[in-house]
Amino acid sequence: MSKQIELAKAIVVFPGTVLGLIPAAILYFTQPLYFFFGLKFPNVLLPAGIGLILGATGCFFAFQTVYLFLTAGDGTPAPWAPPKRFVVAGPYRYVRNPMILSVLSLLVTEACVFGSLAVLIWAGLFWLINTAYLARVEEPGLLKRFGRDYEEYKKSVRRWLPRAAPWKQERPGL
Repeated sequence: MSKQIELAKAIVVFPGTVLGLIPAAILYFTQPLYFFFGLKFPNVLLPAGIGLILGATGCFFAFQTVYLFLTAGDGTPAPWAPPKRFVVAGPYRYVRNPMILSVLSLLVTEACVFGSLAVLIWAGLFWLINTAYLARVEEPGLLKRFGRDYEEYKKSVRRWLPRAAPWKQERPGL
């Protein structure tokens, strides 16, 4: 199957479900909606500003990380068509999971825009699920696929908290 089809499936299945279907169901069952928590000016500026900053940042890094997986990694974000090459460029030099962090940013944006504590709780649950998945499934798989390169990277770059300075590999070829 072509990389474009795999990418399209990955976008529909993962972000479509996490950012679209589940929040829509949450919002449907927790009505009424209070956009920006029902706040009036000037108090509305705080959730609107947070939403705008996180939304723009999340979109930027989502597109950048998918692009890196497609180009530098020769794969997709989908587990069934993962990158063939180890990607340590762009935001991956600062944090191991910028793609998931971008999704979390977008979920918090949705929570701010729709004034939904339930969507914010979903964002926390999504983070917990990913923390468990990464530790038990993805990281052992990356260690098996990329060996010492991934082991060195994992020791130097944190899973969730970005580094202040970009990581530079000690050995060329990463």
